[in-house]
Amino acid sequence: MHKLIQPLKILIMFGLLFLMSYFGFKTYQEAKKYEVYTTNIAAVGDANSLAHERIDAFTEIISLGLVKNETKVAFSKLKDKQLSAKIQSQQYFYYFLISLGMVTLFTFTCTIRVAAMSLSAATFISLIYGLLNPILMVTIQKEVEYLGNVILSFESKGIIGSISKLYESGELAVSFTILLFSILLPVVKSLTLTFMLIFHQSSWNSKLVAFFKHIGKWSMLDVFVVATFLVYFTSNTGGISQAEIQVGLYFFLIYVILSMITAILTHNLLESTHENETKSPSLHPYDLKRL
Repeated sequence: MHKLIQPLKILIMFGLLFLMSYFGFKTYQEAKKYEVYTTNIAAVGDANSLAHERIDAFTEIISLGLVKNETKVAFSKLKDKQLSAKIQSQQYFYYFLISLGMVTLFTFTCTIRVAAMSLSAATFISLIYGLLNPILMVTIQKEVEYLGNVILSFESKGIIGSISKLYESGELAVSFTILLFSILLPVVKSLTLTFMLIFHQSSWNSKLVAFFKHIGKWSMLDVFVVATFLVYFTSNTGGISQAEIQVGLYFFLIYVILSMITAILTHNLLESTHENETKSPSLHPYDLKRL
């Protein structure tokens, strides 16, 4: 019976991680829909579109309602779709958090190694969706007489998309810095943790430990770069700037927290393995299965 418990726990953990991935993907889908609808709404808010809307509104008035304001109707439908996508994105993100909480709670019933590997997988999932989802939407608008608030510019900021845009605009230093500390370093950290957990009894694992300690010195730079990234893109020279934080930032924050917890568990596992090997150097690696 005891032999069946551990495989069953691993199977349940795989199921919970799959739920995390699924809800993360659904969050991504709805977040992208929200991004598209918001972009379309911003396009309707420029000076030319607002002027057409005012003309349509005037035509509706003088025709006593016989000629409908099609621009206003289309705008209203877009707003409804935008709101629906936003609500759906938030709901799926809450489901993602619930499944993450279930993974975290379930790790208390597992061995240190299984718990660390599970959280390592959850860390990588959070990182992927943090990179794919938009993290910020910035709208710059200005009050214009007779037209009202005119949208001068609108941009949805995601880490990967912004790196590409910065590179194309010639900002090589900025794009490379964000690429290094917001994508490459987090991915290397996650993969290093995973390899350390899989090969925790390997003779060359000490090299991985040394490497992880080295990159651990840079562990908060990814957070710093993303924070700088947000400040950089919310700054503007004119008009009124309105910034809306998107779900990608929350995924990235979850990644940061989980990576720290996973690093602690991995360190404890390696310390425990090292102590057992020191006390019983003649033990065969399979005698350490309890880890």
